[in-house]
Amino acid sequence: MTAPAIAITRTPLVAVYGTLKRGLRNHHWLDGAEFLGNDRLADVTLYDLGPYPGAKLEPSRGVEIEVFEVDARLLADLDRLEDYRPRQPRLGLYDRAVHPTAFGPAWLYLYNPEVAGYEAIRQGGWRPG
Repeated sequence: MTAPAIAITRTPLVAVYGTLKRGLRNHHWLDGAEFLGNDRLADVTLYDLGPYPGAKLEPSRGVEIEVFEVDARLLADLDRLEDYRPRQPRLGLYDRAVHPTAFGPAWLYLYNPEVAGYEAIRQGGWRPG
């Protein structure tokens, strides 16, 4: 069984906060996913990295996310887009972790590199420049 297939047995939900959101440039990666709704996370801070944001587990006043139900194929596609490496997750651009949302536990991609010097978004959401 592949890593995304195993992950889907844990939760079929994914929470997105950047270019994967509806109306933004990478949303097409979620074609076929079911949109469940919006939520706000108070234990995640976004960092504006320019062309996309990165999330860190840090307190905030609530950052906006969208939650989708996905299948193993879609999760595998998202893993490739986010450079998530299941065998060495800290070496990819993003790690993936289960995070609580209003719709149940969802996969959330967390940015691995340091964010010193980037603008923190502690409330609301990331907007493309």
